[in-house]
Amino acid sequence: MQPVLATIDWVVIVLYFLLIFGIAWRVIRKGNNTTDEYFLAGRNLGWFVVGASIFASNIGSEHLVGLAGSGATSGVAMAHYELHAWCLLVLGWVLAPFYMRSNIYTMPEFLEKRFSSTARWVLSVISLVAYVLTKIAVGIFAGGVVFAVLLPEMSFMGLDSFWVGSILVVVLTGIYTILGGLLAVAYTEAIQTIILIIGSALVTYYGLDLLGGWAELKSIVGSEMFNLWKPLVPDGMTGTWAPVKTSTEMAWYFNSNYPWLGMLFCAPIIGLWYWCTDQYIVQRMLGAPNLTEARRGTIAAAFFKLLPVFIFIVPGMICYALAISGKNQEIATALLDSNGKLITENAQQVFPLLVAKILPAGIRGIVVAGLLAALMSSLAGVFNACSTLFTMDLYPKFRQNVSEKDLVRVGRIATAVMVVIGLLWIPVIQGSRGLYDYLQSVQGYLAPPIFVVFFFGIFNKRMNAKGAMAALLVGFAMGLFRLAIDTPVALGDGFHYEEGSFFWVINNIFFQYYSLLIFLVSAAAMVLVSYNSEAPNPKQIQGLTLGTVSAEQKAETRATYGTIDYVFSGLVIVLILAAYLYFQG
Repeated sequence: MQPVLATIDWVVIVLYFLLIFGIAWRVIRKGNNTTDEYFLAGRNLGWFVVGASIFASNIGSEHLVGLAGSGATSGVAMAHYELHAWCLLVLGWVLAPFYMRSNIYTMPEFLEKRFSSTARWVLSVISLVAYVLTKIAVGIFAGGVVFAVLLPEMSFMGLDSFWVGSILVVVLTGIYTILGGLLAVAYTEAIQTIILIIGSALVTYYGLDLLGGWAELKSIVGSEMFNLWKPLVPDGMTGTWAPVKTSTEMAWYFNSNYPWLGMLFCAPIIGLWYWCTDQYIVQRMLGAPNLTEARRGTIAAAFFKLLPVFIFIVPGMICYALAISGKNQEIATALLDSNGKLITENAQQVFPLLVAKILPAGIRGIVVAGLLAALMSSLAGVFNACSTLFTMDLYPKFRQNVSEKDLVRVGRIATAVMVVIGLLWIPVIQGSRGLYDYLQSVQGYLAPPIFVVFFFGIFNKRMNAKGAMAALLVGFAMGLFRLAIDTPVALGDGFHYEEGSFFWVINNIFFQYYSLLIFLVSAAAMVLVSYNSEAPNPKQIQGLTLGTVSAEQKAETRATYGTIDYVFSGLVIVLILAAYLYFQG
């Protein structure tokens, strides 16, 4: 078997690692002896580093493997999630003043200030569970997929390239993350963002060139794959409300991965939770020195977030077009069955397949470096977030009066433990119905109660600690129940529930519909419990809700706005609307 990577490709990859570890080493030499330095980079990150770090943390395995795969199977339907860049504007303009004013390390810490210490502890546990189920395990899995395609001949001590790749990505990322903290993570992510964008853009360029251009792509795959609305709004509305699929006749929307009703109401909830309340993302913004830099960092990240449609989804469509048109027989053999139909399970390979089959030597090395950049930056971000959550929110519960040096040491140990747990989850993801679907469904089960407590808590000063706990506990229990039902089926081996049984119904309710159910129950629990118990202490929530911000605090916030902030925020909105108008088939 001829190696995929040429000598020049390996030279480029080695140079990439030298650059990344050189940057990390310079940061590490400065020292990270305090919690402020290790977990929040000394609160000294500029707006570009904040924005690039947010983007690099977000663009990980689910994009390289899952999002490109969804482009091959469903066209631009998943662009709805990528066009959630407006959520970053909500973070920068609406929530950032509350977070920066609170001088917090973690999102659970904000809940303690707004509600109670118990709410902080519960959210920390929920967040850590979510990271294990999604970000860590999925990131490791995608690293294995990339290596399996690009280096199929690699093996070590009986392990194939999939497992060797998974372990290598974790170890190399863990080294600089554990030693350098957020400062090392943020600065390496800024460089990785540039490499990732250049590399992915090259894949789009060479793919379109081989295919014959943009018009040829549309001609081959058909207008429906270029339509954001067709997969979501059927010609006939009948059947689209049925929440459960049947074995004999599926509701229309189950022929599409994302029904219009779920996308309309559920996707924004997941988006606002992820971009505005998730430690994994917000921690980068908290590393900014002031509100102005924090907001501009989120605006920059919003611009970056518009790119995945063209550097991940479109390449997936290009790969599918190359296969069905016969313009690349190797790709066709890897993706299509004997009848010329796309093998859904193989769609996860489309991006690395493009890298391996259509790029010239040297360019391939740049793109592989971009792939590794995305995988490593995403994992580095979640490793740092996990260590921050455990060290700052949970560990002090068990041991008080700990020195800052000991806290940093505990954070490093916590990272190693999370990696091991993540590795154990890989078989679950391998047996699921698709990497991106799995990730989105798990987030859909865990996001709603967190969204409720943050947004209801900030926008309504009457919400209290008892209401927040009711929402978190009820919502989290509903999410874990669904995961417990889904996991045996996701593991494969032919396991299934008897059709029509209670467990079968729960397992077959579309994940976005179940997510909406969790949201409604959590919201009702928070409102009902809050209004049927005592109001929160006004002094405790001063400045933490819209209704308790003082005139002086409002003036301080307004002073951080500038014309440039308004102009570029408006431009983000215009570009989002333009994308929706263009992708109509």
